[in-house]
Amino acid sequence: MALPSSSPGGRPPFNRDPRRNNDPFAAIRRNMRIKSPQVRVISPEGRQLGIMDTPKAIALALQFNLDLVEVAATATPPVCRIMDFGKYVYEEQKKHAHSKPAGAKLKEIEFTVRIEQHDFETKVRHAEEFLDHGNKVKLRLKFRGREMAHTEMGFEVMKRALTDLENMGHPDSPPKLNGKQINVMLSPLPVNKRKPKFHVRETPPPQPPADGEA
Repeated sequence: MALPSSSPGGRPPFNRDPRRNNDPFAAIRRNMRIKSPQVRVISPEGRQLGIMDTPKAIALALQFNLDLVEVAATATPPVCRIMDFGKYVYEEQKKHAHSKPAGAKLKEIEFTVRIEQHDFETKVRHAEEFLDHGNKVKLRLKFRGREMAHTEMGFEVMKRALTDLENMGHPDSPPKLNGKQINVMLSPLPVNKRKPKFHVRETPPPQPPADGEA
């Protein structure tokens, strides 16, 4: 039910909270907000209860300490279900909170200060493969024991890795020493600019359409 405006000129009151529109459930009509004089009612168990006057349907829902919720506004008359709306909102929010977003994932590659060349190239190849699939890659180098006295050696290893990977990804920020390890995050380059040095592609990556093409 719309609230009457008390401000001059028809402007909205200043205390209106603009964040209300960000609620994805705000548009769902329930109880006294249902405008149709009659509704088709579904019980909490999913049974059809037939067409009722809206006030009667709301009163029925209140008998169960539940809400009358509009689930099909475009139907004639609108379809409403008797349910616990607060529980429904909670379950939906929990479902989306636990769903994993599709798309890029974070991969990690770990180096050591005294890594051998063959192992170094293997790790760089894995990093190239991850970047080629559109994933972000975190390079991490751990210092062991007395190696902390020569952190410059660790930075040199990371510099070599970034140089070998410069045609596949770019660092989000310079490598940083954090405790006993150096970290740097890489984001993949655009698909048409990726040129692996060690990784051999099984199939060529998809190319984006040229300007002017569909």
